[in-house]
Amino acid sequence: MMKFDELIDLEQTCDGLFKTGKQGVIEVKTTADRKVEFLTFENGKQLSLVKSAMGYPAYYPVLDVKIEKPLKAVLMDLDGTTVHSEHFWIWIIQKTVASLLDDPKFELEDCDEPHVSGHSVSEHLQYCVNKYCADKTVEEARSWYFKHTNYEMNEIMEGRGRPEAFTPSPGIKEFLYELKDLGVKIGLVTSGLYEKAWPEILDAFKTLDMGDPNEFYDAIITAGHAIRKGEPGTLGELSPKPHPWLYAETARVGLGIPFEDRHSVVGIEDSGAGVVSILTAGFAPIGIGGGNIIDSGTKSLCTHYEENFEQILKRLK
Repeated sequence: MMKFDELIDLEQTCDGLFKTGKQGVIEVKTTADRKVEFLTFENGKQLSLVKSAMGYPAYYPVLDVKIEKPLKAVLMDLDGTTVHSEHFWIWIIQKTVASLLDDPKFELEDCDEPHVSGHSVSEHLQYCVNKYCADKTVEEARSWYFKHTNYEMNEIMEGRGRPEAFTPSPGIKEFLYELKDLGVKIGLVTSGLYEKAWPEILDAFKTLDMGDPNEFYDAIITAGHAIRKGEPGTLGELSPKPHPWLYAETARVGLGIPFEDRHSVVGIEDSGAGVVSILTAGFAPIGIGGGNIIDSGTKSLCTHYEENFEQILKRLK
């Protein structure tokens, strides 16, 4: 049973369905960023309530997690873990809001950062619409977001883009090759939509001189393709991290690892949303420094928390 001692106490869940001391509920807790709530029952069962800025929250069971060696697979986040790119995507969101406001000088505030990274594009944009331009819609924001994204990604692919938009994380190349030498399968997992994630992955592998990422990784899962008028889209905006589905699909479908072998799988993340996603998928989360795990209050949910890949590798061998 997971211990949530370091989380914040609540009298009830945000939807009012469960209250501490009633219906067998021992405690209701939430993370510092208030994105996820956890319930513990008298019978030992635990649930997580993943909130949604888009109006679709969900409950998931919280299962015991542990690490059993030898490992079968390591699942890794993209933004902030494999590649340092969060500030680029926050900049794109800032440009989006500037366009909505018709104010090219607009800048996000420092306090906005936990709300515009780690989750889905639509949730990031919904937050900004609510705070800065309530007369606009998230659909209008998405239209501007993808205009800016498509333009900037094309500039990067043509060699004219924002300098150092995507920087491979220190030690990532050596870490990935070490995992290969150990015979561990590697899955790349991102809440980013394909059109923003794939150029980022290509750019990082080009910088690292590691060849074709499709050949290197055993599975790559993104949040799919954006839905636009006149074009088909794929599931992704309502089911990304901190929901479990991206990590669950990478392991079960992408790598063919059955649920009963989940203890031989670990996930590596730099964000609180990612840590919860790994945990609710039934895997042991390993946090890495540099992201918002500390600020989001999710460090205690990590099986291990390390500052770099060299330290993580020692945990995995």
